[in-house]
Amino acid sequence: METIFYIIILLFSVVIHEVTHGLVADKLGDPTARLAGRLTLNPIKHIDLFGSIILPLTMAILPGGFIFGWAKPVPFNPYHLKHPERDAALIAIAGPISNFLVAGVFGVLIKIGEAAAIPLIAGALPLFAAIVWINIILAVFNLVPIPPLDGSKVLFALLPRSADTFKMLLEQYGFILLLFFIFFGFQVITPLMRILYEFLV
Repeated sequence: METIFYIIILLFSVVIHEVTHGLVADKLGDPTARLAGRLTLNPIKHIDLFGSIILPLTMAILPGGFIFGWAKPVPFNPYHLKHPERDAALIAIAGPISNFLVAGVFGVLIKIGEAAAIPLIAGALPLFAAIVWINIILAVFNLVPIPPLDGSKVLFALLPRSADTFKMLLEQYGFILLLFFIFFGFQVITPLMRILYEFLV
């Protein structure tokens, strides 16, 4: 049951992440996500068979207790944007910000529940703590500046035009770099995740 709860929390957290991308894109002039019916919290619209179901269940079975996954990316068309690079960065960073906000809200609920000793909230504190932790992982991980993660869009917007060759190389080998980071570099961001979690919880 605990594993099922974690997967449900992960699914809704990535849905919020993706919907926020679409909402910001819509505000910036790109209606692609809205026209595709993706500006909804209905998880069925966002489920990726491998990333939302098969991978989390497989990781739940494997030793280590670490569960990870993703939803279908919300589509956007940069040609609808007035300032493509800048707006792409704003759309990208909106996802991690939404996860930080979710983590913050449930962190506050935990503090209220502990201070007021309300039985209903007290019973839900472990669930709230899991929501905080999963959303912190999603936010921090997605800010890593490796394509196709959101952090790469922010990095590209900050780099000068002279760095176009570097951008192309990063995009070309992004998936390989990302796999390398997940297996060998993830521990670099783990302390930051723990600091944020302890601060909120």
